[in-house]
Amino acid sequence: MASQWLICSTSVLLLLVHVCPVVTQMSCSGGVPGIPGIPGVHGPNGKDGPRGEKGDPGEAAEPIRGKKGSPGLRGPPGRPGLKGDMGLPGLGGYPGRPGEKGSAFNPSNELKPFFSLKRLIPQIPESDTTIDFDSEILPSLDRQLQGLSLANGTFTCVTKGVYFFSYHISAKSRVCMELKKGSDSHMVMCDFTEGFLVTSGSAVLELEVGDTVSLQATRHANIVTNYAITSHIFTGFLVFPTA
Repeated sequence: MASQWLICSTSVLLLLVHVCPVVTQMSCSGGVPGIPGIPGVHGPNGKDGPRGEKGDPGEAAEPIRGKKGSPGLRGPPGRPGLKGDMGLPGLGGYPGRPGEKGSAFNPSNELKPFFSLKRLIPQIPESDTTIDFDSEILPSLDRQLQGLSLANGTFTCVTKGVYFFSYHISAKSRVCMELKKGSDSHMVMCDFTEGFLVTSGSAVLELEVGDTVSLQATRHANIVTNYAITSHIFTGFLVFPTA
C-alpha cells in the first residue's frame, strides 16, 4: 500500500512540473499547452542515512517471580557410577575377652578304635570258620593306648564310622581268604604259587554299631602254621566316625 501511494505522489508531482511551464507559456505567447508526458519509472532506493545517536536507556523493570510450582514426577534411576578408589584400612578393633580354659588333654579321649593281632595257635584253621587271632602286636604299649581285643577273631563295631581292614596270611601253593561283614561275604582274594607265599588284602567298610567283621579261610586255602617264619596278622582301625 505504501509503495502504491509513493508511485501516485510521484506521478502528480511530475504532472505539476510539466503543467507550470505550459501555463507560463500560454500567458506569454498565448499558445495551447501540450499534453503531459508519461511519468518516468520509479528510481532506485536511496542509500542508508548516517547512524543516529544512542538513545537514552529504558527504565529498569523488576522481574516478577511467580509462585513455586508443584514437584514433578520422579525420574528413572540413573546408571551406576564408576567404582571408586579403595579406601584406607580402618583402625584395628579392640581385643576380645579371653576364652574359657579348656579341659586337660586325655589321650584316651582322642583314641580311635583299632586292633592289630597275630595268630600263634599252631593248629591249621578250619575252612569256612572264623580265624582266631590271639596275640597282640604291641603288648608293651600303655594299656590306655592299646587297641581292642577280638572275640574269637571277630571284630564288633562300637563306634559308627568308616573302617580300614587288612590281613597277611602265610600259605603253601594256594590260598583263598574271605573277609566277611556279619554273615555276608564282602571280599574273596586268592593267590597261587609253586612254593610258599604270604598273601595280603585290604578293604574299607562302613559299619554301624554292632556290625561284625571277621576273616575266614576257604576250602582252597592251604595255610601253614608249623614254620617259624610264618605270620598271620589281622588289622583294623577307624578312619573317621559318621553321624
